[in-house]
Amino acid sequence: MRRILVTGGAGFIGSALVRYLIQDTDNIVINVDKLTYAGHLENLKTVEASDRYHFEQVDICNADKMKGIFEGYQPDAMIHLAAESHVDRSIDGSADFIRTNIVGTHSMLEVSRNYYENLEGKKKEQFRFLHVSTDEVYDELGEECFFKETTPYDPKSPYSASKASSDNSVRAWYHTYGLPILITNYSNNYGPYQFPEKLIPVVILKALQGNEIPVYGDGTNVRDWLYVVDHVRALLTVLENGKPGETYNIGGHNEKQNIEVVETICSILDELHAKENGKYNEQINFVSDRPGHDWRYAIDAS
Repeated sequence: MRRILVTGGAGFIGSALVRYLIQDTDNIVINVDKLTYAGHLENLKTVEASDRYHFEQVDICNADKMKGIFEGYQPDAMIHLAAESHVDRSIDGSADFIRTNIVGTHSMLEVSRNYYENLEGKKKEQFRFLHVSTDEVYDELGEECFFKETTPYDPKSPYSASKASSDNSVRAWYHTYGLPILITNYSNNYGPYQFPEKLIPVVILKALQGNEIPVYGDGTNVRDWLYVVDHVRALLTVLENGKPGETYNIGGHNEKQNIEVVETICSILDELHAKENGKYNEQINFVSDRPGHDWRYAIDAS
């Protein structure tokens, strides 16, 4: 049994992680979440009554409060998921991304470093800081090859730039201060409780509401899709077996063009919730591509 502190545990991936930790392991979980627009405690209804689950509504940028949480709960590991994560929102307003993803990560690194330096013995030997990042920090790919852990960073959006900055900070705290960090970069997640701003829930909701289903450009942009519970299991594998200072790419080897995903959802809805007239794919509307839209992402998850 370990005490695992999770930041952003009320969000999509974070809540999947918390649910898995409580339902499928013996670990104690301290969930720290500011509860912004994408964080909802409803995602955690199935585990909130557990005596191994604790929730603290705190902004990770508040170093004093985070220090108190570390001192009070004495975690054995930290999984840092709290982040602004939607590319479109970062294009319309980058300030929150800089604050949470860069300043917030710096806050967590400093609080964790001070906590770690005061640990002793086995507790110090086993402590880990796992920073969860994204494949969007890399450049876009052509038709072949895959992102590897050694692929150079070349972010193209305010979101990916903020995550690249936080990744580099995490590495710096390992090399400069000896903080035992781990970094993961993952591909596009999907699954239950995903906030309805991402592709799959947007398509489902727009279709059922009878609205136009927006698809950027010609829909041929390619993403590697990863089921969120598989991602969570991979994170715990890295936490348990990863080597401090190293990066691990997590992917699904499941490449699809955006239009393929949209057409598939429409076909499934035709079977499960047929319209009185027509097909759901008749609602597809190709819209102007977003700025800096990378064409293909695919991860070598070996």
